[in-house]
Amino acid sequence: MASVTGRPLGWAGKSKPAKVEIYTRWSFHLFAIGEMVVMVTGTFGRADSPADGWFLLLGCAHALVSAAYISYALDWALGRRARPTRLMAATAALSAVGATATMGLIAANPPPSEGQAQSIAYLLVAFAGFGVGSLVVGVRRVRTMLLVVLAAVAVVVLSGAAFGMPLGAVVGSSLGVLIAGVVLTITSGFSVWLVKAVWDLDSARELQARLAVAEERLRFGRDLHDVMGRNLAVIALKSELAVELAQRGGTERAAEQMAEVQRIARESQREVRAVVRGYREVDLHTELEGARGVLEAAGIGFRLEGADGADGADGADGADGADGGAGLAGDVQSALGWVVREAATNVLRHGDARQCTVRLTVREGCDAVLIVENDGLPDAEGPPGTAGAGLAGLRERLATLGGTLDAGPVDGTHFRLTARVPLSAAESGGTTRATAATAATAETEVTA
Repeated sequence: MASVTGRPLGWAGKSKPAKVEIYTRWSFHLFAIGEMVVMVTGTFGRADSPADGWFLLLGCAHALVSAAYISYALDWALGRRARPTRLMAATAALSAVGATATMGLIAANPPPSEGQAQSIAYLLVAFAGFGVGSLVVGVRRVRTMLLVVLAAVAVVVLSGAAFGMPLGAVVGSSLGVLIAGVVLTITSGFSVWLVKAVWDLDSARELQARLAVAEERLRFGRDLHDVMGRNLAVIALKSELAVELAQRGGTERAAEQMAEVQRIARESQREVRAVVRGYREVDLHTELEGARGVLEAAGIGFRLEGADGADGADGADGADGADGGAGLAGDVQSALGWVVREAATNVLRHGDARQCTVRLTVREGCDAVLIVENDGLPDAEGPPGTAGAGLAGLRERLATLGGTLDAGPVDGTHFRLTARVPLSAAESGGTTRATAATAATAETEVTA
């Protein structure tokens, strides 16, 4: 359902895949903030070191470059842009330089005090650990991700060997980088996979809807072909025969053939009207069950409520509502069925609902009221005019029966669609108008 005011609704107006992407993207951006915090903690813990300022500057540069790289790499993972190879190289280079410099700092201060050892460990995790967690966003294979972790460990080992560090210090540093790298690799890799999977599922759902529409069009085309194919062939043959008879002077026999052509043409017209009318007729019970199936498949709860009529004619349990309005006239069921179909479609495409409730109240001799309410306000991301055109079509369909349609937000959190059809009008003049309108439309389409 399109936004009533036509304005974006902020976070509530985003689709579920977009929300997951935004959440994941900002979670990655927290890497940069976390790295800066770690850098400040690591450098301020060693206030006596003259290299603190340089380490802090290098760490901030590493955090900012990594954040920019992650943003572009996530777009690449979603298929929106090319792989950011330059930013990847810059992130890898800054990570290697920072890890090497940290190992040199350890070698230059043997043996470090407990406070110094902790602050240096912070620096090593910031450069190597966060660097690995950022780099894996731009790769797809798990094997490549593990190679990135091993590359970070190799940098630490080679740096320690080059600076002549004790074996215990090298092993401890390598183990810390290995643990931090594996944890951040799993976190980053799974997050990217989750975002991509959510978008793929959303695309698959849209494709399934399009395929259903295409299949219905093919079915309608086959029905028309089955109805018209033979009759048109007979009409063509009899018309040719009538022309030949007329040319030979057999006017009476030619007239008989043309009368047969006229009869077949009228019969074809009736058959096409029947196909079109059957195509347009909708059963309310079938649409309610269909809405239940598609909404529950999409993770949206569905509840059908049947309310008692004002005069108590529907029974204690609201039977007419609960069984899909089985006692309603065919044209009323068809109109309300279209309301259910349009409402369910709009809940899937334009809202962010978790629960959808359908209430059907039938007051015998008075009216039938169908209420469809969901807890997801509509967004403004659908195709322009799509939902509005759907609601306008429903109003026109209900108007032929003397009914009305109201739609809008309720309490700022729910969206309610209310369709009301007077049963007295539907049983008399409304039915006649609806049948005449359907027949006229069908005749217009056949003539065209």
